[in-house]
Amino acid sequence: MLSPFRGFLDVRSELDRMFDEVFGGLSRRFGGGELAEWSPAVDVYSKDGDLVIKAELPGMKAEDVDITLQEGVLTISGERKAEEEREGAGYFVRERRYGSFRRSMRLPEGVDESKIHARFEDGVLEVVVEGAGAVTEPRRIQIEGPKGS
Repeated sequence: MLSPFRGFLDVRSELDRMFDEVFGGLSRRFGGGELAEWSPAVDVYSKDGDLVIKAELPGMKAEDVDITLQEGVLTISGERKAEEEREGAGYFVRERRYGSFRRSMRLPEGVDESKIHARFEDGVLEVVVEGAGAVTEPRRIQIEGPKGS
């Protein structure tokens, strides 16, 4: 069954994730350059007829995150700022990622914009789109035979 929720349109982070899975982060293990931009992990699921989007944003505050809806596309964006360098501190490993991010998702048609709510707690952003999680079965189209038969 095809889901109407195709996921977030963050092609670069998805390619980075797949590359990391295939090669196991070899560039990081062998002293490869800086880590690429980061993108928060996101879960999207249906619960009681609502669409629920959860994004992990550790170390961030609600005021660091922006949620917008334009032409049926919900976008979560923000910036996680790097901690200040500590004088005299030398890093042995530095894997935490910082910087700007943007994740976008096309919502199902007919979503009531007034029924979208967001809450931020313990580094997790939860966006609930009321009534948008009802999964509908694809409509099967009957194929007709050639004309005149």
